[in-house]
Amino acid sequence: MNSPSLAQRLAERERPAGAPVMRQRWAQLLFLHWAWNPAEIQRTLPPGLTVDVHEGRAWLGLVPFAMEGVRPRGLPAVRGLSNFLELNVRTYVHDAQGRPGVWFYSLDANQWLAVKIARALFHLPYQHATMTAMVDACTQAVDYRSQRQGQATGSRFCYRPAGAAQPAAVGTLEFFLMERYRLFAWNAKGQSLLTGRVHHTAYEIGAAEVSTWDDAVLRLAGFDLEGRMPEHVSVARPVEVGVWPMERVTARAGTRCDRGEEQTEGLGSGVVAPA
Repeated sequence: MNSPSLAQRLAERERPAGAPVMRQRWAQLLFLHWAWNPAEIQRTLPPGLTVDVHEGRAWLGLVPFAMEGVRPRGLPAVRGLSNFLELNVRTYVHDAQGRPGVWFYSLDANQWLAVKIARALFHLPYQHATMTAMVDACTQAVDYRSQRQGQATGSRFCYRPAGAAQPAAVGTLEFFLMERYRLFAWNAKGQSLLTGRVHHTAYEIGAAEVSTWDDAVLRLAGFDLEGRMPEHVSVARPVEVGVWPMERVTARAGTRCDRGEEQTEGLGSGVVAPA
C-alpha cells in the first residue's frame, strides 16, 4: 500500500468540497503520545488500513479535550447537549490511496446522546463516562477527570500550557501527529471501511506541564505501557471545526479490496464528534 507523500499530507489541510454538515469547537486539548511497534499496531487495524509511521515508528495517542457548540450546520447550539467532554485513544494510519488519518480505539464522552448516535450511525467506538474539567481562568490549568461507565476507577489529567504556541513545522514529528484531518471507522455489520473529513486551521501547539496523568483507558484498549512516561507531550489552542459527511471506502470495479485499490462513496451523513 502507498505511504502518504508530503503532498498528500499537505493536501489534507485543504477545505473539502461542499458544505460541512456539522460545526463544533475543540478546546483544552492535551496530546500525550508514545512510540509503538508498528507491527503490533498493524495487527489491531481493520482491512484497508495500514499503520502510518514517522521515521520508522508508530505512535499511540491519548487526548483529553472539550467539545463545544456541537451542532448541525445552520442550527444553534443546544444547552445541555452541545457541550461535553471527550477522551480518546488513537493511532495514525493511512488507506490504500495513501490518505493519512486517525484510527480510534475508544472515545469516552459524558454526553449520552452523542455516544448513542456516534456508535449507531458512524460506527465509532464511543463509551459513556462520567467526566469533569475544571479550568483556572488565570493560568489555564486544567483538572480533567473521567470514569468510564462500568469501571471501578477513573482517570485524572492535570495540565497547563508551558510556553508559546505555534503551528507545527512541516516534516516534524509534531506535523505528523497533529496534522490529521481525516478519520476512519469500521462498520462491522457491513464489513466496510468508512472515512470522514474535518477542517480547521492548523493547530497552534506548545509545550505542556503535566503533573498528573493516567493510562487506564490505554489498558482498556489493550495497550500496556509498562510504566513508560509519554514520549511527546503538547497542548493546542482551541480550533473551530467543520465536519463533512462520512463516506464508504469501496473497491473499484474490477479490482480486489485486498490489493488496496480503493475509492470513497458518499453516505450523506456527518460525523458527530471526531478529533
